[in-house]
Amino acid sequence: MSVTLDIRLKRANKVYHEGESVAGVIVLLCKEAMQHHGISLNMEGLVNLQLSSKSVGVFEAFYNSVKPIQLISCNIEVAKAGKIPGGKTEIPFEFPLLPKGNKVLYETYHGVFVNIQYTLRCDMKRSLLAKDLSRNCEFIIHCQPQKAKVVPTPVNFSITPDTLQNTRERSLLPKFLIRGNLDATNCVISQPLTGEVLVESSDVPIKSIELQLVRVETCGCAEGYARDATEIQNIQIAEGDVCHGLPIPIYMVFPRLFTCPTLETTNFKVEFEVNIVIVLHDDHLITENFPLKLCRV
Repeated sequence: MSVTLDIRLKRANKVYHEGESVAGVIVLLCKEAMQHHGISLNMEGLVNLQLSSKSVGVFEAFYNSVKPIQLISCNIEVAKAGKIPGGKTEIPFEFPLLPKGNKVLYETYHGVFVNIQYTLRCDMKRSLLAKDLSRNCEFIIHCQPQKAKVVPTPVNFSITPDTLQNTRERSLLPKFLIRGNLDATNCVISQPLTGEVLVESSDVPIKSIELQLVRVETCGCAEGYARDATEIQNIQIAEGDVCHGLPIPIYMVFPRLFTCPTLETTNFKVEFEVNIVIVLHDDHLITENFPLKLCRV
């Protein structure tokens, strides 16, 4: 006998803040009446920390502090053992978003070594012969907007062979001068990163100009920290040997879920950086790095 179980939230965008309530319905669809041994609903918010392969074995003590951090946990019995009538059955539910003890509900974030996730899980127990049913549903937490106004601090940059740091043979480098600016490095997460880049001169033709958004995740304990930088997205803003003296706009939207306001706690840190990458025709890479501070207003 087929039965489908679903969790539907009242908010279409599934975005909530600390102190609000998550409300919705559990939807059961079955052709005919059916026995069950109880329906339960569990809400959980976890921070999962993971070590990168290069750090495994370096921090033996780390494995104790790498356990998932539980931010919120709540379990309710939606229906006692009994019978469900045929057709569509909707059971409403509501959970207050109150963290455990002195914990804080961090913003939802899907990273590589740090993951902050909030889920609802509905379980329906059935008799021995029928398989138990289970359904998961993720909802998104946004942290409270900060009260202080964000004052943008524009950053001007100029890249020449002399400003490059890790180069082997500086004398062999072609001559070039690339200038530009970022409108702000303390960014509002819901607004794009903007600025411009301008190639003044270059002895070698340019192949491409790219904008790379990087997440820097730090997991650690008293013994030490494992810091890993990984790419979130890469946007090409210019193709081929661009006109010299022509300003090229920089425009990047921060992707949802893969970015969150810059976060620093005792066990982990999530920070962001942007790289402006100029690829020369002989595939040499020139990279300028800018740390970003993201916030929500």
